[in-house]
Amino acid sequence: MYINLNGKKAIVTGGTRGIGKCIVSMMIDSGCEVIYTGTTEKPKSTVKNAIYKQLDLSDEKSINQFINDVIKKSAKINVLVNNAGINIIEPIDEITDDNWQKILSVNLTGPMRLMRAVSKIMMKNQRGGKILNISSIFGYVSKTKRNSYSASKFGLIGLTKSVSLDLAPYNILVNALCPGFTSTELTRSILSEQDINSLTSQIPLGRIAEAEEIANVALFLCSDLNTYITGQTIIVDGGFTSQ
Repeated sequence: MYINLNGKKAIVTGGTRGIGKCIVSMMIDSGCEVIYTGTTEKPKSTVKNAIYKQLDLSDEKSINQFINDVIKKSAKINVLVNNAGINIIEPIDEITDDNWQKILSVNLTGPMRLMRAVSKIMMKNQRGGKILNISSIFGYVSKTKRNSYSASKFGLIGLTKSVSLDLAPYNILVNALCPGFTSTELTRSILSEQDINSLTSQIPLGRIAEAEEIANVALFLCSDLNTYITGQTIIVDGGFTSQ
């Protein structure tokens, strides 16, 4: 099945590594014009034929600049993927106000502000559009010390459902994608082989996901093949949350 995104323009946040980078690469291969973001002025590695812009969702000045210089100056935006996210692991008795606010800013408030800005472009053009929010299995279930992270990701799913209702009359489809444990550079740097083996024993399919497997679902949801899925939470976790 070939997904054709020729003539489409997409914004993908957090596109410098892992799942986000994979989504960017697949969109480019499908003929899409892609603007992707990261927090640094220059990424360590770039995605060929994609346009990089700096965006720090924890910084109000950075968000305002991105909205004014990129979104408002775009004649069209067909796809928005809110992929950027952070996680700080803390038990409830140790959560700091600064960390709580930063996680909510990046994982929830930032995506809201980008959806607010992009939806105006999509509504004005009257051609519909696709918005995909990358949540997490920890926006569906949770785990110890994931208080701030789960609060933000559960909130992102709720926001997705509500926004989908606002934008349905304009044929703008809004969904949330919840990846399970995925093999990325970040995962491999945080977890030892023993940790990963322990995780795989808890997953019915017996392995963690590859980033391409998550990106494949994202690509479908953002393509013209998706004509009737909106307001939904799609979980891609090898059966982990079905237990």
